[in-house]
Amino acid sequence: MPANIEIKAHARNFSEIKSHAEKISDTPVEAIPQQDTFFNVEHGRLKLRVLAPDRGQLIYYERADQDGPKRSDYHIAETHDPESLKRVLELAYGIRGLVKKTRFLYLVGQTRVHLDDVEGLGHFMELEVVMREGQSDAEGQAIAESLMASLGVERGDLLEGAYMDMIESS
Repeated sequence: MPANIEIKAHARNFSEIKSHAEKISDTPVEAIPQQDTFFNVEHGRLKLRVLAPDRGQLIYYERADQDGPKRSDYHIAETHDPESLKRVLELAYGIRGLVKKTRFLYLVGQTRVHLDDVEGLGHFMELEVVMREGQSDAEGQAIAESLMASLGVERGDLLEGAYMDMIESS
C-alpha cells in the first residue's frame, strides 16, 4: 500500500504561508475545489472525493491520530461516476459527513503542500511527503520537519485528526 508522512496544522497566517509556498514550489499553484464524503467504516477512513461531476477518487487510509509527522497508508481508486458510487457506498455503509474545501496545491520535491480553505472550519496547511520505495519513515519525517520550519509552521499549530473529526466535534 502506498504511504506518505503527513502533518496538518492551523494556518494562522494563510497568506504568509501561501507566499512562502509559492517561493519554494517546483510548480505553479493549482486551486482544486473538493468535496469529500466520509463513510462509516470500522477501521481507517473511507471517503469519496468529488473533483468534478465526472471525476472522483475513492480513498481509503489508515493514520494515527497524533500531532506532528505521522505515517499514512492509503489506496486510491479513480471513478468517472462519483454520484453513482456515492449512492452505493451510502447504502452499504451510511454517510458519516461531508467536508467541502478549496485546496491550493504546491509541489516541493516529493512533498505535496496543501493550503486548505475548509468550509465552516477555516484555514489549514497539510504536508504529504510521498514516500519512495525503500525510504524510511524517519527520512520522511525529517523532510516534513524541514518544510514546516521553512513555511513558518510552529509545533503548537499541529493538529491530530481529519477535517471530518473537527467538523463532528464543533
